Amino acid sequence: MIQCFASLPPLHASHHHTLHFLPSRITATLPSSSSSPFLSTTTSRRAALSLSIITTTLSTLTLPFSSPISSTAADAAELSELPNSGGVKSLDLRTGSGPIPLNGDQVAIHYYGRLAAKQGWRFDSTYDHKDGSGEPVPFVFTLGSGKVIPGIEAAVRSMKVGGIRRVVIPPSQGYQNTSQEPLPPNFFDRQRLFTTIFNPTRLANGEGSTLGTLIFDIELVSLRH
Repeated sequence: MIQCFASLPPLHASHHHTLHFLPSRITATLPSSSSSPFLSTTTSRRAALSLSIITTTLSTLTLPFSSPISSTAADAAELSELPNSGGVKSLDLRTGSGPIPLNGDQVAIHYYGRLAAKQGWRFDSTYDHKDGSGEPVPFVFTLGSGKVIPGIEAAVRSMKVGGIRRVVIPPSQGYQNTSQEPLPPNFFDRQRLFTTIFNPTRLANGEGSTLGTLIFDIELVSLRH
């Protein structure tokens, strides 16, 4: 069997550029009206607040990778929904020049993972996962295996090796349980992440449409057929 392998050296965060997004493309589905006017008003306010947090978070995030995108291009950048992704929105920060992965391929990515409900709290980064020599270790998974959250699979599926993409993943395409990858290696980060996403009180208050929204910056480093 012949194995094909394409790779790109990992990029390091030497410069940061601020991205400004247009909030009009981001929408939230509010829960149906309750029989109680007070509860309905309270729920609507909480949903609106969560939407405001996501919009604010997106407008203040900085690029974690060295990127050739100019400030003018970044200012005009706008997220668009990936086809057949279940609502995952994306922005290509850099288009790769390598091959596109297929189901069954082993792919390696670097990522920064943030939680919108915590105002962009970075719960994990592969650049913090170091090997014995101190080099960052990418996250490796098999595309189509179902072991990672659907939003990441949807994002990687149409990327080229060497590309960098920012994705906003809705709760339905994010973590549905505490065993889905990628998982923060730090126990306290995992605990904080999942107690926020699966908070029963906040879910009962109608915040489920935004509570588990994730923001990932993904670099497709390599793939192997």
